[in-house]
Amino acid sequence: MNTDEVISFAKRRGFFWQTAEIYGGLSGIYDYGHIGTLLKRNFENIWLSFFVNINENYYLIDCSNILPERSLISSGHTAHFNDMIVSCSKCHAHFRADQLISDKKIEVSEGADSSTIDEIIKKYKIVCTVCKSPLSMAKPFNLMFDLYLGPEKSDKAYLRPETAQDVYLNFAREFNILRKKLPAGLAIIGKAYRNEISPRQGLYRLRELIQAELQIFFNPDSWDVDYKNVADRPLTILFYNSDETECIPVKNLIEEHAIPSFYAYHLAIIDIFYKEVLKIPDDKFRFHEKGGDEKAFYNRIHMDIEVDIESLGGFREVGGVHYRGDYDLTSHAKGSMQDLSVSVGDKKIIPHVLELSFGVDRTLWMLLDLFYKKEEERTILKIPGYLSPYNAAILPLQNDLNGESEKIFRRLNPLFRVFYDTGGSIGRRYARMDEIGTPFCITVDYETVDKQSSNYNTVTVRYRDDKKQIRIPTTDIADFIRKNIVFNPSIFMPYTLPSDE
Repeated sequence: MNTDEVISFAKRRGFFWQTAEIYGGLSGIYDYGHIGTLLKRNFENIWLSFFVNINENYYLIDCSNILPERSLISSGHTAHFNDMIVSCSKCHAHFRADQLISDKKIEVSEGADSSTIDEIIKKYKIVCTVCKSPLSMAKPFNLMFDLYLGPEKSDKAYLRPETAQDVYLNFAREFNILRKKLPAGLAIIGKAYRNEISPRQGLYRLRELIQAELQIFFNPDSWDVDYKNVADRPLTILFYNSDETECIPVKNLIEEHAIPSFYAYHLAIIDIFYKEVLKIPDDKFRFHEKGGDEKAFYNRIHMDIEVDIESLGGFREVGGVHYRGDYDLTSHAKGSMQDLSVSVGDKKIIPHVLELSFGVDRTLWMLLDLFYKKEEERTILKIPGYLSPYNAAILPLQNDLNGESEKIFRRLNPLFRVFYDTGGSIGRRYARMDEIGTPFCITVDYETVDKQSSNYNTVTVRYRDDKKQIRIPTTDIADFIRKNIVFNPSIFMPYTLPSDE
């Protein structure tokens, strides 16, 4: 699939489209339709069930999208949250410099400074893609959206550039309300805002995006963990300054590469999530270590989570694992003049932070790219059943025989996400359900209501992936769905991360 095919499918089947589409749309801003919203919520709920359950001291919070200017001065966003921009000297078109250069198949890091950008543009004679005129010198462009509060607009604020800052601002209060134990985790799912210079590629680079993040606060003096349950799990990693990926067991990553066990353990947890929960093929998933000017200045260890996405041209970032040290709490302690240290035993420390960050929009694009298949007779979205917008569809073969199919629907609807469809031939209805990923179609036919039939009070269940059909009693439908579709994190996570008492 290419980008246009993903977008066309998404529009046609109700996943997503540009905001204010009837007015021409807004670049980098999208609305989710009813099918896309169901898929998004399913992913978010599964993400929460999986990651927050790692530890009994991890919790979900929900915070404001607006932050005061002082907090973002302290965090470094007003000074460092920049991309390099170049502009056309004639038509005044603006370009994100690293993208413009990458489009010419020239390698450049996202963190390249202005002098590096200028040298590359001069060397390769790169000009405006609109009118072919010369480009300006590169300069930093701050990506935050600013706004002013109050009737006199006297209080400057920003739309939050990342959800993480809300967590750091709330850490002290949450820590004291809860059990004052480390590690402590605060998860958040919400929107962040970035004034991208040239957003493109559908949901991959947005001005309004959704993040799912878990910030884990821990004592750096005691962050070794028992990793025996994942010690032999192989991780595929592209290390910094290497051109070849390595498949390396967790224990070797710790012993030979000096990666802290707490960090390596969470790499393994993420590997399980993508491969065993989201069902991403092994050869399409990897971690990519960042260093030099590609690594965020506050990170001590930085690995991107990358998936091979055909429509985006190869491996692309969908999340990250960042050891941020004590940068965030120390910065906000200085900026707010508040003590954000905590007592551990007989001493006070500033907790360090491990950030697990996931792009929700990028994940949805990834799922459509990887699991949308064109077969000889049909198109199908082969996503895991617990991610599917609908768990099952109820389809009366022709008319609703004695109202039986509607009775079944009413009985199941409070328990599961089920769809009731009577429009068109049964083949067309199967095709519609296949294309949005519904794992099972439940058909009510004449035998279901015929008391003389051996199949009385049974229904036909059709499997999405292989079109196999079986009959089951109507009284067993709920148990069948529950057994085959409902997400159970304990299947994938037979172990948890303990808390320090």
